[in-house]
Parts: sequence; structure tokens; C-alpha cells
Amino acid sequence: MKRTSDKVILEVLDKIERQLKRLNKKVDLLIKSQSSTLKKSLIKEYGEFIEATDTPLDIVALLALPDHLRKTAMAMHELRKATAEMVSKKTGRRRATESASLNQLVRMQYLNKRREGLEVFFFFEGEVDVRE
Repeated sequence: MKRTSDKVILEVLDKIERQLKRLNKKVDLLIKSQSSTLKKSLIKEYGEFIEATDTPLDIVALLALPDHLRKTAMAMHELRKATAEMVSKKTGRRRATESASLNQLVRMQYLNKRREGLEVFFFFEGEVDVRE
């Protein structure tokens, strides 16, 4: 009796494993086919595409961000190191708005910040020397 139930369980687990492998292949195909569409969409909207190795903000992270944070993140990608005022000039939004967005990206651990004299600079983690 025990052997039969063990055998049934193993057969069910094997079946589940096969189905998971098939699902993984299908998901990989979907991601591959949608990747170029998403990339083209980002290029059309923002004029460029951020590769995953360039910043912590790869395509998935960018798409997961709300629009107001995405605009700030794209400006930071171009500037690399900036104050809230510098980002506000790039985005055309108020400095206070950008300061709030930048600090939110810091809390989400996409950016770091450092005070240099009277100014606070925001930068991506991994930027070795942010002082210029």
C-alpha cells in the first residue's frame, strides 16, 4: 500500500515537473517576443533604452515605476549625478517635486544621495566617485 502511494506521488510530481518545464519555455518565448516590442516602446517614448547592466533601472524596473518616478529616473540616467534642481531643469517640473521623487527613488534603493557642501547630490549605486 505504501509503495503504491509513493509511486503515485512520484508520477504526479514528474507530471508537474514536465508541465512546469513546458510553461517555462512558453514564458521565455513570450518574454523574447515582447522584449523587442517593449524596447521599441521605450525608445519611442524616451528616445533611448536603458540596458540592465547600465543602471539598477532595467526595463522591468522602469515599467514597474509610476510615470512620475519613471520620468525622474530617465533624467537621472542621462545626468548620472545631479541635484534636485538639475533634474527639475531636465524634466521641466518643480524642484520640490523632483526632490520628493528623488528621495522616493532613494527609499526604493534605486538611487543613493550624498551631501556635498550645501548641495545634496543623487546618484546610482555603483558610481564610484561622484565628486567632480
